[in-house]
Amino acid sequence: MKKILSLAILTLLAIQVTAAEWMTDLDKAKAIAKKENKLVFIDFTGSDWCPPCIKLKKDVLSTAEFAKYAKEKFVLVELDYPRSKEQSVELKAANRELQQQFKIKGFPTVVILDGEGKEVLRKVGFGGEDIAGYLKQFEGLKK
Repeated sequence: MKKILSLAILTLLAIQVTAAEWMTDLDKAKAIAKKENKLVFIDFTGSDWCPPCIKLKKDVLSTAEFAKYAKEKFVLVELDYPRSKEQSVELKAANRELQQQFKIKGFPTVVILDGEGKEVLRKVGFGGEDIAGYLKQFEGLKK
């Protein structure tokens, strides 16, 4: 029984170490990015209805490789526009405002900002590339 419990605890710790931490407050994320000299990675997603969004999350954003890369380079922000998931009225309103501010027309859209909040990259859609191909497009971005 002790071995099973120990294994379960180690598994949970491994998941926590590899899981990327996502925020929903863009202003806080920008402040952290500026302080830590990182970029802000914003994922505009329809997490419960958009097939390319679901595939992007499964194949890239929820992988250990992405979590490791993001920990060094990004402050992560998920702005979700679900159809079935519950969200607070305040979060829905904030996300709608950001969708308009960034002129988001389709999902998924990934926007990368520098620490000052200036857009340095925008990627609309997900073509199903593997994790290495997906991360390659962020090489050379200035913080």
